[in-house]
Amino acid sequence: MSYKIIVDSCGELTASMKESGKFENIPLTLQVDDVDIVDNETFNQTEFLKMVAKSPNCPKSACPSPEQYRKACEGDVEHVYIVTLSGNLSGSYNSAVLGRNLYMEDHEDKNIYVFNSKSASIGQTLIALKIQECEEKGMAFKEVIETTENFISGMRTYFVLENLETLRKNGRLSRVKALVAGALKIKPVMGEDGEGNIIQLDQARGINKALMKMLDYVEKNLQNPEEQIIGITNCNCPERAEMIKEELEKRIKVKEIIILNAKGVSSMYANDGGIIIAV
Repeated sequence: MSYKIIVDSCGELTASMKESGKFENIPLTLQVDDVDIVDNETFNQTEFLKMVAKSPNCPKSACPSPEQYRKACEGDVEHVYIVTLSGNLSGSYNSAVLGRNLYMEDHEDKNIYVFNSKSASIGQTLIALKIQECEEKGMAFKEVIETTENFISGMRTYFVLENLETLRKNGRLSRVKALVAGALKIKPVMGEDGEGNIIQLDQARGINKALMKMLDYVEKNLQNPEEQIIGITNCNCPERAEMIKEELEKRIKVKEIIILNAKGVSSMYANDGGIIIAV
């Protein structure tokens, strides 16, 4: 069967995913003060991080319109899958569902399904790869959906932030706590609760200790490691991502570890020096 996988721009695509012709990114729009930035191939991470650092305000994002998703559903492929960032973090999922429904009004026989990743960034990447794997195995449309939804239910996402300013600016961390954390070099180990809500799992003094604690969670909760792909997204810290990959390879044997650079939305959440892991 012919198929297409649409991922909103919070989800990074590997080089091979881009080259396959099976994947498409739908951009969100970022806003820093009065400047709008489209999260597509023109996104400049260095300039964006400078703008965020200078601004006293929290950067914002606007999800793709239903019309963007409707148009993305066009084409002569038989199966269309859409993967959005967590519905609890963005309106992208609801927008995609509406876009899908608008397209289906005139194309009732088309097979289109929208996945709420309950994750973000590299988590969406792993979901898209799972869909591709199922399709390449020749699974029926409903079987692909069931297999992928089960995968989403078992997937976990973790991240450690070097820079706590975004958490402070969006109200998740008070100014006093941010100052104390900065003075003591305390770094939070963050994750999600299985429903796509961000929670703090732990903390440590110093970025390296926090990263090691995050890897403890990955190792503890990983099931059937030899069958799993671990994804790592870094925000302007490729050496740190490589260090984490090497540490994981010492601890556990997995199918593959992939490293990607954060796009716009992921850069907004992770901020300069942040690391996101999904498995």
